Amino acid sequence: MDDYPAIADLERRASKRIPHFAWEYLASGTGAERAKDRNIESLQEVTLVPQLMKGILKPDISTQLLGVSYGAPIGIAPIGMSGLIWPGAEAALARTAASKRVPYTLSTVATERPEVIGPLVDGMGWFQLYPPRERSLRDSLLGRAEEAGFSTLVVTADVPIASRRERQRKARVRVPPVIGPKLILQSALHPAWAVGTVRNGIPRFRTLEAYIDRASMKALAGFVGASLGGTLSFDYLAEVRDSWPGSLVVKGILDPDDAQRSVDCGADAVQVSNHGGRQLDAAPGAIEMLPAVVDRVGGQVPVLFDSGVQDGLDVARAIALGASFVFCGRAFMYGLGALGTKGSDHAYEILAEGLINVMHQTGCERLNELSSRILPAQQRGG
Repeated sequence: MDDYPAIADLERRASKRIPHFAWEYLASGTGAERAKDRNIESLQEVTLVPQLMKGILKPDISTQLLGVSYGAPIGIAPIGMSGLIWPGAEAALARTAASKRVPYTLSTVATERPEVIGPLVDGMGWFQLYPPRERSLRDSLLGRAEEAGFSTLVVTADVPIASRRERQRKARVRVPPVIGPKLILQSALHPAWAVGTVRNGIPRFRTLEAYIDRASMKALAGFVGASLGGTLSFDYLAEVRDSWPGSLVVKGILDPDDAQRSVDCGADAVQVSNHGGRQLDAAPGAIEMLPAVVDRVGGQVPVLFDSGVQDGLDVARAIALGASFVFCGRAFMYGLGALGTKGSDHAYEILAEGLINVMHQTGCERLNELSSRILPAQQRGG
């Protein structure tokens, strides 16, 4: 903790150790990236009032969610193509989740298969579904996730179509990477990434390889674009609910009406998110919509949160505004990029210790006490 005491320090170091094209994929938002900035700015506007002189405090950050006990209300969000950003990322994140007893959400378009990650995550695995257009593909993915031991399905609702991510276009992000002079040069300039890639293999959509001729990775990339997304409706969601035996989360909710209709379809939780500012640049900061969603459905199901979380203080802010659990993705990838396979453990410690520190500063021993430290004007309905 002494060498890199903040997520921002991890981010700076990671930006130097990850090749440019992979870094741009991780760091970019959509359009002019105002939504990405708005997430951070709106979180910073949430203030907490300290309550002091309460004697010795022993903050407890353990919690329960969807019938499972977790070490902290901090989860690892799904990250597509994470093995492109840092080789072996999925396995490292799974091991962090298992050791810290927090959830890790494996993406449909990650670069490792659920059959590999399921045993590593030791019961802490969630599986994120980009809704396939064909029912047979959907049923196959759900069956594989269940068989691999994933307990919770996260249906991503906020990608009706791929967004324009200008920085990614300029950086020519491709999966699998196009091997040419530029890639070779970037690899030579980032030896830790290059050695890791040699060890783990060229990143590719391993989960989806079972559904197409593996001889053509270019065809696989086209298959991803043609087969996933653009299909989600509430009728589709109800079908998924009928097919999936475990807990079901709908991720990407900003509109309270969408939250309620998701609950009506059988969702066990909803996750307030604007996809980290990567889909609609005019979207509000996710934290701005959290209170309204909590007001609408918070008494029925847990409300989860992600987008713009940079430290333990942001975790506390979201919990104070009604979130039951907070997820982040970029912070964990910064840890891996900065420090290698142990970096995700380090990122978790920064977030968890930051949350505990805020609870000391605000006089809270229990997570549910944080809501009392919000300024009245910022409270739900305020």
